[in-house]
Amino acid sequence: MPNYWIKNGIINIAQQLFTVFFGFLSLYILVRVLSPEEYGTWVLFLATISVLEIARNGLTQEALVKYLTSSMPSDQKKINTATFVINMSMTILITILLLAIGSWLGQSWKSAEINSMFHLYLVALIFSSVLNQVNCIEQAHLSFTGNFLSNTARQLIFLSFVIYCWITKTPTKLQTLVAIQVFSVGIAMLIALLCSYKRINYSLRFDKIWGKKIFNFGKFTFGVTLSSMLAGTIDQMMLGSMLSKTASGIFNIAVRISNVVDIPSSAMATILYPQSSKMAATKGETDIKYLYEKSVGIILAIQIPIVLCLLFFSGIVIHFLGGEKYEESISLLRITLLGCLFSPYGRQGGTILNSTGKSKLNFYMLLILTAVIVISNLILIKEFGIFGAAYSSLVSSFVGFLVCRYFLKKNFNINTKNSVYYAVQFYPELVKKYLTKKSSSSKNI
Repeated sequence: MPNYWIKNGIINIAQQLFTVFFGFLSLYILVRVLSPEEYGTWVLFLATISVLEIARNGLTQEALVKYLTSSMPSDQKKINTATFVINMSMTILITILLLAIGSWLGQSWKSAEINSMFHLYLVALIFSSVLNQVNCIEQAHLSFTGNFLSNTARQLIFLSFVIYCWITKTPTKLQTLVAIQVFSVGIAMLIALLCSYKRINYSLRFDKIWGKKIFNFGKFTFGVTLSSMLAGTIDQMMLGSMLSKTASGIFNIAVRISNVVDIPSSAMATILYPQSSKMAATKGETDIKYLYEKSVGIILAIQIPIVLCLLFFSGIVIHFLGGEKYEESISLLRITLLGCLFSPYGRQGGTILNSTGKSKLNFYMLLILTAVIVISNLILIKEFGIFGAAYSSLVSSFVGFLVCRYFLKKNFNINTKNSVYYAVQFYPELVKKYLTKKSSSSKNI
């Protein structure tokens, strides 16, 4: 067990760090090769694609991991086939949806090119569907290496292209950036297949029983994922329609820097889900309670120093990444950082609810949060402009914390104060268990 947490924790944190590092490099270059209006269009394109793709993945990925970790080998082929069919069906529906609403979104955001960007990306939807399924199969086998390599390659290819354009001063069109995205997803899919082909096994027949079981579980995780993605991107979309594409780009820079704080939470959620799924099947609520409180405490202990550093150096960070064109992002960053301190409670809470079969409850919880975000954005953006989106983010983070706290207390008797205790104890325990032990070993030698 310790090896599982240490090895996979390192791999997932490394992946999150690479994601943020490559993302920051891309951001640094894109704001210099694109105009603020073009960058705002790129932000809105990515936000839309992310919502659709991740929501689609949410229909099957957690069900796939959950059932593969606890099923008999004879059922694994049926599970994989049922998941693949559902994934491809959703990909077809998303393709139809993009073809139907692309023009309308372009008019809403006053962007003539975004519809053609959606059309170009349709090929990547197929690649990403296969990529996500293969990564989930690997995760269900408690391995994350292929996931790490495929996602790193995907980001590195895109980054290499924008660096080339920046150094050679090659004019960059948004459609060209989309084409590179399609190519990078295809390469990532091939890498994932090469890393996990021994674990991939399918049945030639679609099993209706497993298909129904996966869909019934996934329909709520689909809603959870869709609500979660909307909660994270709806503010940028609303800024694009209520103010301008440039406002979306300015706010996006603050959000992307704030996402650094969520690296420990995202990494922990990835390795927590398969482990808590097993625990739900073999152990009781006491173990789940401890797992949640301890994981949130560790995340808080890591997050708080990061938040303090970013608050203190926010001006330097924004000027370095965006330059003088994005001066407003400094104050926006300081507001959004405060909301990050509430995110571990909701992120890990959602993971625990899904892994213990309470995805329906998690769905309703996120519906409440999404409603709060939409309503608060409508009110606060009208009142405060671009800063209204930041105030809305802070308000909704706190409301999400309160809602999650209520449901977790009711279902698992979880006490959020214990997480604070574990956070305070994290660094003394680290020194005592590892540094002091290492010092003693050196003396014995």
